[in-house]
Amino acid sequence: MPLRLLCPVLALGASAVFLFPPSPTTAADAKVAAAKKKILFFSKSSGFEHSVISWKNGQPSWAEKHLLEVGTKNGWEFTFSKDGSLFSPEYLKGFDAVLFYTTGDLTSEGTDQQPPMSATGKQALLDYVKNGGAFAGTHSASDTFHTANESKKGPDRYLNQGAGAHSYVRLVGAEFIKHGAQQMAKNTVINPKFPGMEKLGASFDLHEEWYSLKDFRDDVHVLLLQDAPAMQGIDYQRPPYPSTWTRNEGKGRVFYTSMGHREDVWTNPLFQDVLTGGLAWAMGLAHADTPANIKEVAPGAWTNPPYPGEPKPAAKPAPQGGPKPLPK
Repeated sequence: MPLRLLCPVLALGASAVFLFPPSPTTAADAKVAAAKKKILFFSKSSGFEHSVISWKNGQPSWAEKHLLEVGTKNGWEFTFSKDGSLFSPEYLKGFDAVLFYTTGDLTSEGTDQQPPMSATGKQALLDYVKNGGAFAGTHSASDTFHTANESKKGPDRYLNQGAGAHSYVRLVGAEFIKHGAQQMAKNTVINPKFPGMEKLGASFDLHEEWYSLKDFRDDVHVLLLQDAPAMQGIDYQRPPYPSTWTRNEGKGRVFYTSMGHREDVWTNPLFQDVLTGGLAWAMGLAHADTPANIKEVAPGAWTNPPYPGEPKPAAKPAPQGGPKPLPK
């Protein structure tokens, strides 16, 4: 069982729960506490582990420290976990939303050596959302459960698989391909009425590690549109595509944003508003009209960047008696 703590100190182990505020002392307080939304922040890294979610010396990660602030402001209770073995229908029933910041095949112990999901636990997550649960993902949540292990492949990584994409990819709404150098990028606000988007204006520029994504579901409601053609690097040689969106999965709601790599992004009110608004919408605490709009606002979203090709061939040997090739 996860430890339940009343102060922001993370217990050693794979899970910890933080409560806001301290335990109720009156009937009225108990009623308020009972109404608190409970959110699982799951940050297992079977692939690359981002520094903002790394646990050090038994303390909350950078991201978790700022989620504690989000919880305080909104009256939400966060459970922080990297233990995939806990996933089951019974476990997930205890949460109003699940927030992923993950990488790789979560059924593998992988990089962080934390307990993996079972195949049953993985299916429990998919069923949880389909049956009405709220799911949110930030940044590398789209770099998780790659279709046919494509993250280890070459050209296949750049192909849209459509209905053949992994069930988790279809749940999230798209899949990570690669990213280029961190840089400033313009995002156009498509739905300024969506919770958390009201203060962003028509567009904004943000320095971030921006993902290039593929296999967008055609039922996606685009919230933020990334100006890829204006960006530097082969990974962005493509038409504009969504960086933040929502979609419905059965009876459940899904929210995703590719933002969240940099520490200063987590402290940026812009990102905090976007993430908080997305969670509130996913849990049904805030209303917004979210019809599918990707075909209208991002018709080029299915045009992926070019495959960069194989490594350069080795230098051909010089003719006999001639100079040797210069080292590469």
